[in-house]
Parts: sequence; structure tokens; C-alpha cells
Amino acid sequence: MSLFEKYAGNVETPVTVKDPVVQKTSVPPADGLVMTPEFWEMEAEIHTAIVEELKKKTITSKEQEKMIIEKRGEELVEEMGSRLTFEQKKQLLQAVKYELLGYGPITSLLDNTEITEVMVNSSQDIYYEYKGKIIKSNLTFRDDAHVKGVIERIVSPLGRRVDESSPMVDARLPNGSRVNAIIPPLSLRGSSITIRKFSEVPFTSADLVRFGTWTEDMSSFVNACVQSNLNIFISGGTGSGKTSTLNVLSSFIPESERIITIEDAAELKLSQQHIISLESRPPNIEGEGEISIRDLVRNSLRMRPDRIVVGEIRGAEALDMLQAMNTGHDGSLSTGHANSPRDMLSRIETMVLMAGFDLPVRAIREQIASAIDIIVHQSRMKDGSRKITHITEVLGMEGETIVLQDIFLYKETGMDEGDKLIGEFVPTGIRPKAAEDLEVNGFHLPGSWFDSRWEQ
Repeated sequence: MSLFEKYAGNVETPVTVKDPVVQKTSVPPADGLVMTPEFWEMEAEIHTAIVEELKKKTITSKEQEKMIIEKRGEELVEEMGSRLTFEQKKQLLQAVKYELLGYGPITSLLDNTEITEVMVNSSQDIYYEYKGKIIKSNLTFRDDAHVKGVIERIVSPLGRRVDESSPMVDARLPNGSRVNAIIPPLSLRGSSITIRKFSEVPFTSADLVRFGTWTEDMSSFVNACVQSNLNIFISGGTGSGKTSTLNVLSSFIPESERIITIEDAAELKLSQQHIISLESRPPNIEGEGEISIRDLVRNSLRMRPDRIVVGEIRGAEALDMLQAMNTGHDGSLSTGHANSPRDMLSRIETMVLMAGFDLPVRAIREQIASAIDIIVHQSRMKDGSRKITHITEVLGMEGETIVLQDIFLYKETGMDEGDKLIGEFVPTGIRPKAAEDLEVNGFHLPGSWFDSRWEQ
């Protein structure tokens, strides 16, 4: 088979597993060429020649560098690929540009706005999520060293590192996409990269309504809760869309308020002007200098915040967050991993105990019940769609138990012929305890929001 013979089809390979979420996939636009050793050999030769050319020139801007790469790349492709077709030359030049200006072979996946996640399992094994479906790509890296080079390209500008002494790293791309990388010896099949992409333009409440994530009534209710300074927690599993929803909820905060965001890797994109964004820092090569989320939460209390927005609570910082919510910092927002609103409360309880204080369980539960007003629970459904399945109110303590009350629920009824989920969002018919606070703040709650249509 010739160098470019197998490139001609650009055929996608859907994942062949039994999981119904990924079994029946619509084929997305082709994600590039199938890479062969011969392809990489030609690409490397052109790549090396252009790098040598760049070393001889004085580069004053990224735009100038890009122009030189494109011009010299075209010349070299014409010289070295005289027997290639126009389309083959175009693909080869594109690969060279991706290597010099982007993130190697996965650049085309990152540039595709309909792809939401890119997963590099090894140099020869790349998957991505397209419209909620997991699909195997026909792209490959040259070898494991090639993957490590891309990881270095991602983490170096952020002052982070990945090597045998520190084989795991969390980072972000300039557009805010979340990156996790792990290399051997921890990753047995070779270096692995997982990139959770975020929209260049943050989603709005209307977008979530259009996607079927929630309804206008649910949006209006949560909007009123945010503007009325209720403390809201977003729970859900991995990939359920918690961060996107947190971004939408944060957009409801009035423009006049001072907002402090705290994250492991800065992902939130808020439209307000009065914002301070804080990002945690891992330890340096000597194992010193770490700044944790907990440190940032404590420091934020001295920064005169009107709102504290924590990207994700996952450890001892839960105690500091609860104390902030209970000492005048109303209207705080955060997310956490859990399977249901009730599970979220149990996880917060466990995370508080991780702070190392020997606190009675009842005292912790009283803190939680007093601090959190609303839990918004989001799930990734069987068809790959994201739904807000619960909007739940925290009423307080009854004996040793925290009492919860569902305000809105998503009722799943089945699947259609196209394997799309069938269901509806319904109010439970219960008027929330927080209704009085919302009305005091000028929000009218229509009775139609709380009609009881939920079938027992």
C-alpha cells in the first residue's frame, strides 16, 4: 500500500462495544488522515527543515511565525511530494502546521466545535466524544515520545511539569479547556491525555433550554434563587455538565457584585466585570510551594467578596466553604461529584471529616443544612444528553436527618426509535420554603410552576 492510499477514504471507525451509549453512533465529519510510519517520516523531515529555517530568522510575532511556517511548508511539500495529489499535499502541510502551531494530530479534534472531549489512551489509540457519543478516531501519534511532547507543550506555559517524579498533571488550554495528563510508569500503555473542551462562547440559560437540559421555568426559578443570595450546590457525575451549568448560574449574579472564583484549573468564563479569578498551584520540584483550594477559600474571605464561586469541592475545603456560607457570605456557588442530591450531602459530610477535626456528625449536618439552600443535580443520560434531573431544596434538620424537598424533577419514560431519551421536566407541586425570600427580593413565583403533574 502506498503512503497515501489508505488516506483516501477518511473513514471513521465507530466504537464497537456493548454499551448502548456508544454502540450506535452517527458518523461525524472525518477527523483527519490515518497516520502511517511513512507519513510521519515525511512530516518529520519537513518539520525539521522548517525549525532550522526559523532558527535563522528573527521572529517578532506569532503572525510572522505562522506566515513563515505556511510559506516554507508549502515550498517543501511541493519539493518533496512531487508525486502526491493536491489533496494529499494539503493534508501533509496541515499535519506540519498542526505540529508547529497546535497540539499535533489532535489539533483537528480540538478545533471541531461539535467535539466535546478528546481522549488519548496511547500514541495509537485516540477517542473523542461527538454529540454525546464516544467514537474511535483514525488519528495516531508517531510514538509515546510524540505524546509527551504535546503534553509538555500544554503544561509548560502554565509553569507546570510532568516527568517520572511527577507523572500526573492537571492543566488547561488557553481557551479554558480542562486537561489531565498521566505518563508512565503510572500509565502502563503509554502517555495519556484527557481534554474536556468548553465552548469558546459560554453557554447561556437559553442554550440549556434549547439543548433540553432544563426548562424556562426551572431557569427562572434558579435565576431568582441566585439573585436572592441563596447558596446553591451543583451535583452530578463526571462529564454531566456541572461546570457549564455553574457558568450559567454564575451569569445570573448581578453586575454590581464582587465575585471571586476559585478553581484547580481556571475554566469559568463570567461576563461580569468585577471578578477576581484564583487558581490553585501544585508543589514545585522540591515538593514545596503548594497552594490548595482550601488555602484559596480561606484567603478569599479576606478579599471582601460578595460571591464566592468554587469550581469543585473535593476535600477538606468543604469545611471552609460551609463556614463561609454560614458567616455572611450568602449566594455562594460550587459543584461536587455525586449520584443524587442526598448523596451530595453525604459526600460533603465525608469531606468535612477530611479536614482532620473530630466533629460530631450531628454538628456537621447542622452546618450543611444551615449553609446550603438549593441543590441542582445534573446527569449524563443513556443517550449522551445532559439533563438537570433534580432541583432540590434543603429544608433543615429533623432529628439526625437533613430534610430535602424536590421542587423540579426530570421524569424519564423510555427511548424512541433513534435511541433518544423520552421524558419531561415536571414540578412536584410543592411550593418551596424559599418562596418567601424570593418574593421579598421582588420575584413573583407563578402558581403554574408548582402544579402537581408528578405521577405517584
